Amino acid sequence: MPALMPKILWEDNHLIAAFKQSGQTVQPEPNKPASLEEEVKIYLKEKYQKPGAVYLGVIHRLDMPVEGIVLFAKTSKALVRMNEIFQQRAVQKIYQTWVHYKPVAPTGHLLNWLKRDEKKNFTKAYSTEIKQSEKAELTYEVLQIKGKFALLKVTLLTGRKHQIRVQLSTLGCPILGDKKYGALYAYEDNYIALQACELAFVHPVSNENIHIKIENLIFPG
Repeated sequence: MPALMPKILWEDNHLIAAFKQSGQTVQPEPNKPASLEEEVKIYLKEKYQKPGAVYLGVIHRLDMPVEGIVLFAKTSKALVRMNEIFQQRAVQKIYQTWVHYKPVAPTGHLLNWLKRDEKKNFTKAYSTEIKQSEKAELTYEVLQIKGKFALLKVTLLTGRKHQIRVQLSTLGCPILGDKKYGALYAYEDNYIALQACELAFVHPVSNENIHIKIENLIFPG
């Protein structure tokens, strides 16, 4: 099946941001549909009529069931500089998510130590540091209440595998559709109600303040 044209959210000569669908991988994986990286390369090749291979640097990733903003580098210089910016945690990463149950507090700061089980692709949260665990922090704010569900704005302070999913589950508010971390039911195509909706950083070449934002996450029903 040919790759579809991606939804481009923002672009300049150095960087390009595209929307990743839930169920899509950022980079190519065996026996998976076309990745976002492949789609963006096709878009660039066709738009700029590039005769040879298209350069596209992967700066960061989202879990396969998560949708939202992914930023790529169009030049090697931009990739190196953006990697440094991400390593320095100088990027604001904001998510929205629909969860089961309303948190007790309308705003909060979550601090846990996470330990991965790569064989099971599962992360467990602890209240204190244990061997081979990583510190994980985020803040949340309740944006909307709909019956027994709540829409949260989540700001990542660290970037760990499955961090938002496991920390909100530990809070008692698992993400809708995320049965791996305690949701009451699953959606088709393994969708979970988690979206990377804002990305803000200082441009690595122009030094401009860049803020990429998409619309609020719709309640999945």
